[in-house]
Amino acid sequence: MKIKMLLLAMGLLFSLPGLASANHLEQSDHGEKAPCDCHDEGKHHHHMMHKDWQAHMAEKEQKLLAWVDQYTPNKKAEWTKVLEEKKALRNKWMSPENASKREQWKKERMAKMEELKKQFDQGKITKEEYIQKAHDGKVMGHWKTFHELRLAVEKKDNQQAANLLNQLLEQYKQHNQKMNEMLTK
Repeated sequence: MKIKMLLLAMGLLFSLPGLASANHLEQSDHGEKAPCDCHDEGKHHHHMMHKDWQAHMAEKEQKLLAWVDQYTPNKKAEWTKVLEEKKALRNKWMSPENASKREQWKKERMAKMEELKKQFDQGKITKEEYIQKAHDGKVMGHWKTFHELRLAVEKKDNQQAANLLNQLLEQYKQHNQKMNEMLTK
C-alpha cells in the first residue's frame, strides 16, 4: 500500500512541472495567440487543472514578493529578476520548439524511474534510497523552504524569515541554472 501511494505521489510530482507551465493560450499557425482548446475532445479536466495551478502559482509569487518587501527589501530587484527569468525559462521550455527536448527528458526520466522501481522491488535499494535517487539527490528543497518560510512569517520571526528568503532565492537561482542547462542540451 505504501509503495502504491509513493508511486502515485511521485507520478503527481512529475506531472506538476508540465501543469505549472501549461499556457492558457496556444500559438496558432500564424503566431497569434488563440484561446486554449481545452474544452474540445474531453480536454476540460486538463484545462481546469492548469488554470487552477496557474492561479495558485501567481498567488504564491505575490505572497513571496510581499514577504520580500517586508523582510528583505534590499533584495527586491534580485527577486524580481529571478522570478521573471524563471517564467521566461518555463515558457521557453514549454514552447513548441522544445517539444522534442521535453519528450526526450520525459523518456529518460521514466526509464530512470522504471529502473529505480525494479531495483527497489528486487530489494537492491531501500525506500529512502529510492526516494533520494528519484529526486536526483535533492529533497524538494524549495517546497520545504517555502513551507518553513510561511511558518516563520506566521510566528513573526523576522530573522528566520529573512534567512529563509535568502535560501529560497539561491534555490530559485539554481533551478533557473538547471533549466538553462536543459534548454541548451
